[in-house]
Amino acid sequence: MKLQKNGRNISAAEIQSVSEFGIWMLINQIEYFIAFKDFPWFERATVHQIYNFQFVHGRHLYWPELDVDLALESLRSPEKFPLKAK
Repeated sequence: MKLQKNGRNISAAEIQSVSEFGIWMLINQIEYFIAFKDFPWFERATVHQIYNFQFVHGRHLYWPELDVDLALESLRSPEKFPLKAK
């Protein structure tokens, strides 16, 4: 008997690793680096809190325990989304 792979991979977002500098994520087959210097909300988060996220509507990432909601655009171009208004 040979097993067949049915369906498709529905996991569109996953955390690949966490380092002292940030988080590596794979989202829709594109790799992103979430640097703690650009996204300081994650710097003191636990590994459990970082891995506990939701990919919402294919455009947003939400970490409920941290109350952090990020648009994919902010990961692509963090300089367009400064932490402080000018």
